[in-house]
Amino acid sequence: MAVNGCADMGAHPRSATRSPSPTAARASWPNACHRPPVERQRCQKRNLHRGFSARPRRAHQPLLGFERNLPFERAGKIRQQERELSPAMTRMLRFFRPSHQHTAVSATLLMMSTVMLSRVIGYVREAYIAYAFGAGQEVDAYVAAFTLPDWLNYMVAGGAASITFISIYTRFLAEKRDADAQKTFSVVITVMTAVMVAGTIIAEVLTPQFVRLMFHGFSGPQVDLTVHLTRILLPAQIFFYVGGVVSAVLLSHRLFLFPAFGPLFYNVFIIFGGVVAGRSLGIASLAYGAVIGSIVGPFLASVIGAVKIGTGYRPSFDVANPAFREWVRLSIPLMLGVSLVTADDWILRHYAASGVGDIARLNYAKRLFAVPIAVLGQATGQASLPFFARLFNQKRLKEFASTVNDSVYRVAAASFLATAWMMAAAFPLIDLVYRRGRFLISDTQTTAIYFFWFSLSLALWSAQGLYARAFYAAGDTLTPMTAVTVITAASLPLYSFLFHKFGVVGLAFASDAGIGANLFALAFLLHYRRMVSLGGLRWRELGKSALTALMAGGISLAVGRNVAPTILARGSRVADVTQLGLISLTWAAATAAGLWMLKSQLPNHLRSRKAAAYPAVAQNGSKEIMGAGTQP
Repeated sequence: MAVNGCADMGAHPRSATRSPSPTAARASWPNACHRPPVERQRCQKRNLHRGFSARPRRAHQPLLGFERNLPFERAGKIRQQERELSPAMTRMLRFFRPSHQHTAVSATLLMMSTVMLSRVIGYVREAYIAYAFGAGQEVDAYVAAFTLPDWLNYMVAGGAASITFISIYTRFLAEKRDADAQKTFSVVITVMTAVMVAGTIIAEVLTPQFVRLMFHGFSGPQVDLTVHLTRILLPAQIFFYVGGVVSAVLLSHRLFLFPAFGPLFYNVFIIFGGVVAGRSLGIASLAYGAVIGSIVGPFLASVIGAVKIGTGYRPSFDVANPAFREWVRLSIPLMLGVSLVTADDWILRHYAASGVGDIARLNYAKRLFAVPIAVLGQATGQASLPFFARLFNQKRLKEFASTVNDSVYRVAAASFLATAWMMAAAFPLIDLVYRRGRFLISDTQTTAIYFFWFSLSLALWSAQGLYARAFYAAGDTLTPMTAVTVITAASLPLYSFLFHKFGVVGLAFASDAGIGANLFALAFLLHYRRMVSLGGLRWRELGKSALTALMAGGISLAVGRNVAPTILARGSRVADVTQLGLISLTWAAATAAGLWMLKSQLPNHLRSRKAAAYPAVAQNGSKEIMGAGTQP
């Protein structure tokens, strides 16, 4: 491997069959070095003096992915061309090469960049739907139509391409048991695809009964439209499932490019369907676009990448396979357990069905609220599970507890501060993002209220996933899913009571309370089992962050409500931008002053965060891809 222009001697990978000349070797393998031993030693000493490591490295890099299918000379020319470019350009080209095996940092950067880009396109999608269809009965039916596909996807694919499948597959790869990994992949994808197809057919037949039971507040035409849209959307779940499992294999091999762009294509095709066929098909054009997007994005993009590297797939119904049985045993709690994290949307839609546009406005608020959850959850979740699992498996239980508590502290403290800004900026943010076309100022005001109250639970949503991962790291999926299922069932009367007491906004209160109970149940169980002590949390630092957030949020909200409207007419685009600017500047200044006055260590702790490890990137990336089609 070259070290600042010098490399160690090594055997060419094809030296057993042919012996190229030094000139040919240089052309076909850019890192080859043919210096005499004495000169090579001098070169290494110069590199050591310049700060480079003189440690011997591998004499060649293996060809991966697409490069395996290229002639050897062609692959060498590609690397030779990269070497002739500037170092920055070379790194960029390698970063976006489909066959590039990413490091932990580059994989995290790629996945988080594409997740953020997917969220941006997702909000272009939401903004288009708000513009074209507003917040009326049609959008209510469209959002409601995702409920049964969501449920089917959750029940069948809940653990398939995330924690359980990835953990088994990557374990086989680490143990050099590639044949076992391929067999497991073949059995899981064959058997569960057959189950998914059968489930889709049954769901298609039972759709009218499900819609009438779930959305009893819908009128007759709304029920008919919801049934029609649901039946369009159901087949897409097959492609999401297959694409999710295949993408999990690619991610396990550290090949991230194709899976990362799957959700982007999905969102683009929803918008494309509405733009092209919206006039002729109405809101059904969005559903058809979602189905096409599920084929082109999560499914086709991953399958193309898998064909290039080879997955060894052979149709197999070998349900006696030990790895498949292990997968089933680990996945059943995740499939049958009903977490409020997923069920919250279903419950909100059920109760909001009695009002025209209420489902749509709740959905708009919840989708915008999901952005900081995705950012904070992705940033912490990608780093958490591999570290948790390694420490637990090594019986370093004190470090395990400390790492979990530190992760929860970081995400909760950062979420407190973000909540302050979100609550203060609720109205101008919603107005700027959504109000255009058929989405009116009255819709903005109602949606902003829902977003305001949803924002209060950001820390709860972000932190509960870390406690769940602590259980997964210990090899326990049953305990957390049993606990959250009980919490979900116990929360149903609360949703009903608050809805009838306060109306639709009461559903936001119930959502916050339910996810809070979810978090505290998981934290208590970890503490009770002496796995992660609640006393190990940095309560003092959390208090400083909460106090700072309270002060910054109050000042920012006062500035946004009282200063900007006196300058410009409330509700105009200029007023929205002005309000957001004033709120953001006030929030930033108040947050910095508050952390400084309280001598908080949060900024230092956030900067010292460890980089993510690639197995967790694979798990979260797969979950992101699998979940791309489960949101309207």
